[in-house]
This record gives sequence, structure tokens and C-alpha cells, in this order.
Amino acid sequence: MGFISDVDIDDAVGAIRKTTSLEPKIGMILGSGLGPLADAIEDADHLEVNAIPGWPVSTVEGHSGRLVFGQLEGIPVFVLQGRAHYYEGHSIERIGLPVRVMQKLGAEILIVTNAAGAVHPEFSPGELMLISDHINLIGMAGQSPLRGPNLDAYGPRFPDMSQAYDPELKSIARSVADKGDIPLQEGVYVCLAGPSFETPADLRFLRGIGVDAVGMSTVPEVIIARHGGMRVLGISGISNKANLDGTTVTTHEEVLAAGEVIVPRLTALIRGVLKEL
Repeated sequence: MGFISDVDIDDAVGAIRKTTSLEPKIGMILGSGLGPLADAIEDADHLEVNAIPGWPVSTVEGHSGRLVFGQLEGIPVFVLQGRAHYYEGHSIERIGLPVRVMQKLGAEILIVTNAAGAVHPEFSPGELMLISDHINLIGMAGQSPLRGPNLDAYGPRFPDMSQAYDPELKSIARSVADKGDIPLQEGVYVCLAGPSFETPADLRFLRGIGVDAVGMSTVPEVIIARHGGMRVLGISGISNKANLDGTTVTTHEEVLAAGEVIVPRLTALIRGVLKEL
């Protein structure tokens, strides 16, 4: 399946409406190993994504593939517990369907999270990184989630990305982290296609162009969100140390294990941001 149409969005919304009538104000996407954050949601309804027509289903450990609807800090939220990735064989356009559905349901803010590898040599596993900006290497190579007919009801053909990550939301996150003594780095995230982890030469190249953390997701979702006028807060959980000299081996198990440290910090940060909203 390729381009997303209004019919695709309406079909997905119709399936969701059989489970919940919630009108979310905030949408969230939880990355590798970060799904347990959804356990904090109150009055929750759940829906397996394979019950939704056209929905990109994840095949990766650490991505449960479930929607959770409910209240978090008194705010109605729509949470995607695990995401699909381009490397799984989904078209880059199809990966954007969950965000389009959030927009159709009325969500105004997207909080997007991921597990990311450190590129900055001073970042350590278990830390959080506030995403200040991103580099869209997949999109630069032609794989844009906005490729194909423009959905004029959602946004313009040529959306501006100069403030992909909302300045006010970033400021709130910094304040919450400072008050709560939550370790919070800040930097630039890059999205690569995956699924292979990066070579030391890859990482040195990425560091040279200003990258602080690397992953295989997030950027396509952020582009769709901004095209549709959503404000975005992005947070990476640093899952492994930069391997700039090739002396260590990176594994997915390491990424999932880091999530056990990251989730409590991420939960505290996001709950703090929601309280401020």
C-alpha cells in the first residue's frame, strides 16, 4: 500500500470509533521499549492496530502494536504503543497514517518518542534527549511521507519545517526537567532507513554534519504532523553509547534494556509537561 487518501483515513477512524468516542487533544507515539509509559493512562480503552484497515503493523520486538485511549494528567490522549518502520517494508507514506488519524480525531499536539543511539560522545545510555531539530536523510534521498497527491484539507503542498519542534513545548520540557532533576540532553536527531546499525564511519560522518543521536523513525511522523498543523514535542531515549571507534557491538536487546531506565524518566517528563499544559 502506498499513498494515503481521505478514504484510508476515514476507514481507520471508523474502526477506532467502534472502540472509543474519546476526542484526544494530544497524540503520542512510543518508541522501542518505551511502551510501558502507556500504563499510566487512566480510564483506558485499547485497540490492537491489526484490527484497523490499512494500518501499518509493526513486526519488531518492543513495539506491541496497540492503541491506548484515555486520560493522562486530565488531558484526553491517543497513544500509539509501538510504531511501524520503513525498514519493515511499509511505504514511507503509509507510516504517516497514524498521525493523519490523530489529526482527523482532533489532536493538536504530537509527543513523539524514540530509542536512539548516541552520536554525541558525551551522551550516555539511559539519558533523555530533547530533540531540538532533525536531519531528514531519508527524505533528502527522495522518500518523503508527503510524496504523492497533497491532502489539501490537512495542509499545503510545500509545508514549512523551520520550527519542526515547537519552541514553547521545548521550553516547558526544559523547565520540567530542571525542576524534577531529570537528566535532559538536547540535540539534533537523524533518521536513517535501517535496519542495520551504523558503522563507525557512518557515525563519524553523522557527527561531522551536526548529529547528536541517530534512529530509524520519528522524522516521517513529524513531517506529517507539521503538514497538518500539529505542534510537536520530540524526545529521544539514549539507548547506547556512540561507537565512533568500532570497539563495541550494538544490539536490539541493548536498546530494549535501556528502556527500563528511560521509561520512568520519560514518564515523569511527559506527565510534567502535560501538567503545565
